[in-house]
Amino acid sequence: MDLLPIQNKIYEIRGYKVMLDFDLAEIYQVETRTLNQAVKRNINRFPPDFMFQLTNQEFEILISQFVTSSWGGTRKLPFAFTELGATMLSSVLRSDVAIEASILVVRAFVAIRQFALEYAELNKKLDDFMIDTKMKFNEVYKAISVLAGKQPPPMQEIGYAAERYRENNK
Repeated sequence: MDLLPIQNKIYEIRGYKVMLDFDLAEIYQVETRTLNQAVKRNINRFPPDFMFQLTNQEFEILISQFVTSSWGGTRKLPFAFTELGATMLSSVLRSDVAIEASILVVRAFVAIRQFALEYAELNKKLDDFMIDTKMKFNEVYKAISVLAGKQPPPMQEIGYAAERYRENNK
């Protein structure tokens, strides 16, 4: 399976990058009900930073981000699994498919994290460039202001001849 379809199923909710139970069930090739039953039987493996249930408001906001929902009706609010929780699923589902799916899910989360780091680095470089450019522009602006002024900048006399010239013309 390609990573891009998995990456497209990673959302940010409550400050976490998460995948929803029905998307993970599809990847792990089990029914959502089966996935959630396995989690409930092993709930001690899923602390709050591994998994949490969405609120009505969170779910409505998530659904409203899509013009057409392919999710259909849902009776229960979905569970959201962080990278840690999605990885833990392979240990409670115990199948070869679960192991392979877990590897793909971890790679998708890592790719998203790497993209975010590269984006932050690019943003920093852009900010530095803007600051540097603004400073250089300020120097150019000052030079143009002096050149555009009515009086030229004062000329400084230099050299030995200038002093002798002044003495002879007194």
